[in-house]
Amino acid sequence: MYSHNGDTFFVVDGHLHFWDASPANWVSGQEQYAKGWIECFHAYMGLGPEETHWPLEKFQKYSEDDFVKDVFEDGYVDVGIFQSTYLKEWYRDGFNTLEKNSQLVEKYPDRLIANGRWDPREGEAGLKQLEEDAKRYNLQGVKLYTAEWYQGSRGWSLKEPESQRFLEKCQELGVKNIHVHKGPTIWPLDKDAFDVSDVDYVATNFPELNFIVEHVGLPRIEDFCFMATQEPNVYAGLAVVIGGLMHARPRFFAKVMGELLFWVGEDKMLWASDYAIWEPRWQVEGFVDWTSPEDVEFSDYPRLTTDGKRTHSSSIRHEHPGARPRGAERGPRPRAR
Repeated sequence: MYSHNGDTFFVVDGHLHFWDASPANWVSGQEQYAKGWIECFHAYMGLGPEETHWPLEKFQKYSEDDFVKDVFEDGYVDVGIFQSTYLKEWYRDGFNTLEKNSQLVEKYPDRLIANGRWDPREGEAGLKQLEEDAKRYNLQGVKLYTAEWYQGSRGWSLKEPESQRFLEKCQELGVKNIHVHKGPTIWPLDKDAFDVSDVDYVATNFPELNFIVEHVGLPRIEDFCFMATQEPNVYAGLAVVIGGLMHARPRFFAKVMGELLFWVGEDKMLWASDYAIWEPRWQVEGFVDWTSPEDVEFSDYPRLTTDGKRTHSSSIRHEHPGARPRGAERGPRPRAR
């Protein structure tokens, strides 16, 4: 919980990780990719305030104590959601797996939720694993990584027939929240594999599912906005928008926020820190303090109010059983005022 100037904010962090990218977890023969991946991640940390930067060794593998202190004790987070990411082509035991994340969920069941994952290239075995995971962990959502490498393949699309089978299985299992990474690439992944057009396709075909586009498609912000405004079940996950832009690129941050507020609307924008790339504390404090510039360049954007910020900070309650995202029953509409 965060209190500021008499206002109180219930903070739900929609994008957390508990990863192991230490050299001991690197796949033999793939060390250059495992090393390059985590070093690229670490470089993104440099977009936050200098006093929040970590040495690379800690960043590769941080402790449970680090997580609890940074997220719960110092970071104001009331409820956090793990977005599982496997990358087993480079990391022997996986980078940030459902199994490892669920160990912390078991210790903090009222504070943490773990999303699963799937990859259509795994075929029947993947469908079986999804079903087992959904039942074992009571999955509310999954995190999809369309640029992940797998047995010589360097990405996949939600438009593919095999992907449709997995989405149908999600519907059958009641796994309604589909988080899709569509944002800045991380070396050595391919930028074009994060294009948002496949989300547009499946959002129309699966109206009962909620598609949360993590990182709002950056740098394709206009493509995302013009798609999300007409798809009532597409949401904007603000991880990277806040951590990557608010401090390092404040005017670009204001532009991205303005476009999102105009086209998508504050009721479909979901707050997230992307820990451990960036710690939540400075992002919560900075976001609550933030106001759009008064320049004429920003004059045609809606203003984000305190109530709007409160909506952002608590808007991922839909990951809890029996709830639904704000605005999920509404039809498509532009957000011009």
